[in-house]
Amino acid sequence: MAQTITIQDLKQQAKKNVPKMFFDYATSGSWQETTLRANRADFNKLHLRQRVGRDVSESNLNCQIFGTEYTMPLALSPIGALGMQRADGEILAAKAAKNANIPFTLSTLSICSMEQVAQATDYHPFIMQLYMIHDKTFVKKFLQRAKQANCCALMVTLDLPIMGQRYQDIRNGLTVPPNFNLKQLWQMAMRPRWMLRMAGTKNRNFGNLFGHVPNQDNLSNLALWAKEQMITGVTWQQIKWLKNEWGGKLIVKGILDEEDAAMAVDAGADAVVVSNHGGRQLDGAPSAISILPKIVAKIGNKSKQSKQNCAVHMDSGIRTGQDMLKALCLGADLCYIGRAYVYGLGANGQKGVEQTIEMIRQQLAMSLTLCGETDINKVGIHNLWEN
Repeated sequence: MAQTITIQDLKQQAKKNVPKMFFDYATSGSWQETTLRANRADFNKLHLRQRVGRDVSESNLNCQIFGTEYTMPLALSPIGALGMQRADGEILAAKAAKNANIPFTLSTLSICSMEQVAQATDYHPFIMQLYMIHDKTFVKKFLQRAKQANCCALMVTLDLPIMGQRYQDIRNGLTVPPNFNLKQLWQMAMRPRWMLRMAGTKNRNFGNLFGHVPNQDNLSNLALWAKEQMITGVTWQQIKWLKNEWGGKLIVKGILDEEDAAMAVDAGADAVVVSNHGGRQLDGAPSAISILPKIVAKIGNKSKQSKQNCAVHMDSGIRTGQDMLKALCLGADLCYIGRAYVYGLGANGQKGVEQTIEMIRQQLAMSLTLCGETDINKVGIHNLWEN
């Protein structure tokens, strides 16, 4: 068996383990995938500044996020239907994040519910992601459930007023609600271990919705309900209402414009996530890493010009510890990975997610040292070469 050294290795293993339609769902982008490619290409345009002649015998990756100590400024992004990559996927990923002491984010449209994730991790704090929907009674109950599950922050995603067109999903016939055909059934049958694991779990529904939406008792009906309920164009006034109802830390995800970042802060955001949804929404939008410095300058804690003091998080395109270090140098307070840990999950379950996290941790630590730095909290633009 070939050695597992890189995220690409995990990706190749996941491709062999996960039915094609679900693997393609995780790995593909929207339309021509230009933004998906730009997310990676623009990281490669940034160059780390190697420094020597310094005592780098010790290094510190620890950081604080919302007052909580973590082992490094890395978090796992919310992934819809993660439990279709591997049975009980959300629980496995949450356990891996807990073991590594980094934040985990659970999607509204997860297969395992927030209650199941909380119980499986002994109520270890995690971030709960929310898509705003019309039914405020459901939202209020959802927030109460999140508090009872010991969620440390709420993340609301704004960059999905409508779903970007993803050609791979169309070719595979993957729809919301799902309507499995013979081609898809064959793809699943070609992954017998995946099938056995799925047969061994009861979690094959949208766990956060099942049992909480009246008269909707199967996957297709719940998916249709969610699609119809999702608000097309969430307003800042609605974000203010959500902040007031939640009362805790609020993260606004999907920011790709300085003016929107400032409005998010005015609406009550404690952090924004600079993100283009991993290149899965507006194709032709800029990469997240190229926009990050502008958002930091506008609202970030690390900006000398900003008067708003908001945490700036970043996702979309991070695959390595070097990518992560570049984002931190440009002012990000926290970096998220999505596809990278999805590949680990598909390749080897919880162990695969732990492998992903450890790969990135080692890469980050070594790169920090080679840049002549010893504290991840003190890196900055001075650690990058000017273009």
